[in-house]
Amino acid sequence: MAVLRVFCFGSLGVTVEDVFLIDPDPEHAARERGARVELRLLDPQPWRGSINASQKVVVDQAVWRADFLETEEGGPGSKDRMHYHPGMRNNEPGRRTFRDELTANPMGWLAGQLADPLSLLEDAGIQDLDAYRPSADALREGLGEVVLSVTNVLQGVRAGDLAKVPVRPGPPA
Repeated sequence: MAVLRVFCFGSLGVTVEDVFLIDPDPEHAARERGARVELRLLDPQPWRGSINASQKVVVDQAVWRADFLETEEGGPGSKDRMHYHPGMRNNEPGRRTFRDELTANPMGWLAGQLADPLSLLEDAGIQDLDAYRPSADALREGLGEVVLSVTNVLQGVRAGDLAKVPVRPGPPA
């Protein structure tokens, strides 16, 4: 079972999860494992209860995604399917975008991308970027924790502990 890790920075969130995928492109149809990172918008919720009450957090619209994937054929460390999806619309990723700098230094590339979240929001057609400025600053301050989480997930995938092949339940006994 994949584990979803969520980092909240005001009105912005970053999710990190281990994934096992079969590439939807019939030309490739490779089995892929790795870490998925998404920049998401947090949907503001009305305050509930007392000043000490736990508040509802809704991590909603995905506006950017990076997939740090490797095929089973290529093996752990191959970095052969690492890509990203800039400017997601309506939570849909669009076509995969491959970059040499992403595969050359995946975590450095990720840190560089998430260090400028306002540009990522702009690419996704998000309006009123100034409203996200304080959250963008908070994300930059917490960027080290996000990158460490992605690093740890990718290590777990490569070790065979995460992003396992989904097991179909058998027929009822």
